Amino acid sequence: MQISLLLDANLSWRSVTVLKNHYDDCIHVDNTGLPCPAKDTEIWDYARKHELLIVTNDEDFLQLSVVKGFPPKVLLLRTGNQSRKFIEQTLINLKKHIEIFLESSEHGALELI
Repeated sequence: MQISLLLDANLSWRSVTVLKNHYDDCIHVDNTGLPCPAKDTEIWDYARKHELLIVTNDEDFLQLSVVKGFPPKVLLLRTGNQSRKFIEQTLINLKKHIEIFLESSEHGALELI
């Protein structure tokens, strides 16, 4: 299973390089060609078109998941105000759980606490 991440604006663009070593692909929303700042719906549509998993701290994407369904799927980080390295390590450590989540046809959002 291929896992490609789209990091929302509330996450560091510096994480892309680290996460590309553990996931098939990773892109930051600022490097998509979308307007800056991009609207949540624009990010949603981009992720759907490019088959990307949205990684965010923004609860609005959880609402979009409920309203619009999936794809795309959303990974909502509920880790609080943590360092970039902490978030990177969390995404690396939980990769197996993320794979299981992506295989599920029942769930469109996964909250990481």
